[in-house]
This record gives sequence, C-alpha cells and structure tokens, in this order.
Amino acid sequence: MSNLIVIIVLSYLAGSIPVGLITGKKVANIDIREHGSKSIGATNVKRVLGLKWGILTLLLDASKGAIAVLLIARLYLGNFPFPNETPFDDFTLVQIIAGLAAVVGHIWTIFAGFKGGKGIATALGVLVGIVTIDILVALGVFILVVTISRYISLGSILAAVAVPVTLFLRENVFHVDIQSYGTLLPFLIAIALLAIFTHRKNIGRLLNGEEDKFSFSKKFSNS
Repeated sequence: MSNLIVIIVLSYLAGSIPVGLITGKKVANIDIREHGSKSIGATNVKRVLGLKWGILTLLLDASKGAIAVLLIARLYLGNFPFPNETPFDDFTLVQIIAGLAAVVGHIWTIFAGFKGGKGIATALGVLVGIVTIDILVALGVFILVVTISRYISLGSILAAVAVPVTLFLRENVFHVDIQSYGTLLPFLIAIALLAIFTHRKNIGRLLNGEEDKFSFSKKFSNS
C-alpha cells in the first residue's frame, strides 16, 4: 500500500510542475497568471507569448502524463493493496491511478496555489498509451473544430468528449472487440466530465460570445 501511495504522490508532483508559469518567467519575465485568461495552460501561453511557446508548453504538459504512466507507475512492486475487480492487470490499473494523479496535479498544482491549467494536455499524455486510436480520432476532432471555429477551448472540450464516444462506437457499432471496454468507458467518461468542469468558464464565455479566438499572432511584448 505504501508503494502505491508513493506512486500517487510522485505522479501528482510530476503533474504539478507549472510548465506555463515557468515558461512565462523564462521567456518574458512575467507571471502568466496576470495575463490573458490568467491560466498557466498551453492555450494561454500561446495567447500571451506566441504559438511556439504554446506548443512547447503543450508538449511538456502532455509529457507529465506520459511520465506518470510510463515511468513512475513502473516503481510499483508487490500485490495490489485491495481486490482488483477490474479486467485490467494490476500494473495497468496502477498506470491509470498514476495518470489520474498527474492530471489532478496539473489542475490543482501545489506549486501555484492549487490553481493550474485545465488538464487536457496532461490527460492526453496519459491516454495516448492506453487508447491510441480513440486519441487520434479526438485529435482530428480538435483540429477540425479549431480550424472551423477558431476556438481552442471548444476544440478541447469536443475532443475530450470524442474519446469515450469513439470507444463506444467502435465497440457497439463497428463491433471491435476492445479489451477491458467495460472499465475503460467509465474512466474515459470521467476524464471527459473533468475536462468539461475545468472549462466551465470557457463555456460561459462561448455562450456569451466573449471567448478569444485562435490567432497565429503574438500578442505579448516585453518591450
């Protein structure tokens, strides 16, 4: 049990690394939380500092989830501390727990007053290794929605919803035999609901026509 707690704590701390906050300090000597949407996520970094820094932040935030799933979870030793009733083997279940801890760390980071990003990029890093096909479909949804609407938040929300929807359609409409489908679906639904919750302010701005649209231009100047 103590070993699993260590993994959860380490995954939470990895997810808590405030990449956007660090990027703002290093690139422009600013507190990114005082600009744009006040978020430390990749979208706000792009909005304030420019596209390349937004992409870098996105990749680093995603890597936090991947590190939790692919590296930190491998520290697990011994038997599971409680009966494993899921179709997953013990290690895969540990990976899911570690990934969730990393997402929670990104959203409620201990290094920035428990106010972080929205968790989409970190969740992406977690899910790539678990449901690759569904993530690729979600990525297509994200690109299509952002291209048409120019709203990154809307693309993120619909992409998060697309993951469990794709899994459901593959299993029930296209009759693909997906291993551990019964366990994966509620897990992915929970991730999608978390994404919707963390984007609740964006949803309000979208409904009011006040959400910023995506642009390739760099808005912030330190001169």
